[in-house]
Amino acid sequence: MTLALGAQLFSISLLSSLLGGVLGMASGIFIVPLLVGLLSLDIRTAITASIISVVACSCGGAGAALRAGLVNIRLAVVLEVATTLGALSGVLVFGLVPQSGLYGLFAAILVLSAYQMLQPRRELAEHDVSASHPWAAFDGAYPDGPDGRRVPYRVERLPLGMGLMYGAGLVSALLGIGSGVLKIPAMDTALRLPIKVSTATSTFMIGVTGVASAGAYMARGLVAPLIAGPVVLGSVLGAALGAHLMLRLSSERLRIFFVAVLVLLALEMFIKAFGIDLRAVLHG
Repeated sequence: MTLALGAQLFSISLLSSLLGGVLGMASGIFIVPLLVGLLSLDIRTAITASIISVVACSCGGAGAALRAGLVNIRLAVVLEVATTLGALSGVLVFGLVPQSGLYGLFAAILVLSAYQMLQPRRELAEHDVSASHPWAAFDGAYPDGPDGRRVPYRVERLPLGMGLMYGAGLVSALLGIGSGVLKIPAMDTALRLPIKVSTATSTFMIGVTGVASAGAYMARGLVAPLIAGPVVLGSVLGAALGAHLMLRLSSERLRIFFVAVLVLLALEMFIKAFGIDLRAVLHG
């Protein structure tokens, strides 16, 4: 690998993680299409490098969420069983899925991400947690507002949530993304968690899912260290900068910009899914 390629890998991962950090998303959803589109890397090489970087980024973000008391650790451990099984299933079928299928699936995930970002984020109202409930062991409370008032919440429809977590883990392994774009809506709609709790718990879970996928890929010799190294370094630095900027920038103004980025990346992936070489078309 040349020094120039290493610098390009570092820069792309730095930018991708910066974008992801500002929006609270895993960087893989940006890294993979950029590595494929700008550097013409094989999508499987980009995916395996990205999943390693997702683990590194999660380790940095989970600590702050834990210190803030936003992570439901009991629930995360149970959901990780389903998510990890999904991730291992994705590794098993990784070589069986054609590249066109991976491109198409990635484009669909990008469109879903754009749609979710356009939706207004809502905080759930306080639940009535006084009555008995089959999932009472997972109920909890989280600090909210400037005074840090503890708001109780209830976990609902756990079996449905575990099914969705399995699918999120499967997609995460196949596409090299943290799958937070799938986990957060699943926890919000199926488990009825407050958005703050679902986001923090998802960040905590992403690292475990990524470790399962990354370990399996490394055991099968699918990770290219010379590619993954600069990607991981850029991702860690970008995630730290993104978290710092997120506290100072208007998320609503950034939301429209990043939706446009996601749509453009999805368009590129759709074009690749149909086997169209855009650069050849532009050059006649």
